[in-house]
Amino acid sequence: MGARRRVLALVAGAIPERATPVLVGIDGVDGAGKTWFADDLARVVDLPVLRVSLDDFHRPRSQRYARGRDSPEGFWLDSYDYPAFRERVLAPLAEGGSGLVRTASHDLASDALVDPAPVLVTGAAVVLVDGLFLHRDELVGAWDVSVFLDVPFEVTVARMAVRDGASPVVDDLTNARYVQAQRHYLRTCDPAARATLVVDNTDPAAPTLRPRTVR
Repeated sequence: MGARRRVLALVAGAIPERATPVLVGIDGVDGAGKTWFADDLARVVDLPVLRVSLDDFHRPRSQRYARGRDSPEGFWLDSYDYPAFRERVLAPLAEGGSGLVRTASHDLASDALVDPAPVLVTGAAVVLVDGLFLHRDELVGAWDVSVFLDVPFEVTVARMAVRDGASPVVDDLTNARYVQAQRHYLRTCDPAARATLVVDNTDPAAPTLRPRTVR
């Protein structure tokens, strides 16, 4: 068994089997590998899985950039529609909830609000969410199990440069909106301490589990 599959199996083993759905969050900075990790985890979990991405709960562009297109504060405060995520994903899965999950509220490419058909999630199942800032105060209590992918900015920014054509230099002004906001998140929320599990995903082919730091 390869290193990646071993770590995925360990994470899957931390997900409890119970009669009601389990919420699992995969967190990390931009370029940490959240989507790939969550997709691969979904394939090894021996339960029905519904995949959700916080990227499908962005706020409209006019709100995201209201503080300026280069504002780290704007990226931190205005990127995501947490009330919509709570209403469409978290509330239906809470005790007494309907179980009817809607997996999006916004389409990033078109900047349009969307209202997908609900998906009924009941019984022993996993709702597996990837996204930025999943351990901020608004969301930290939502997860039954959470993972923080710990990858240095030198690596993640280089990945983003390949993916999006951004500068590979961490402190380049064009990266300031994102890097400074995420540094604020790491500093104020300490997701590595809040997460159930911490995975060093610097080498996606050979990730390793790290001991959690406890505040």
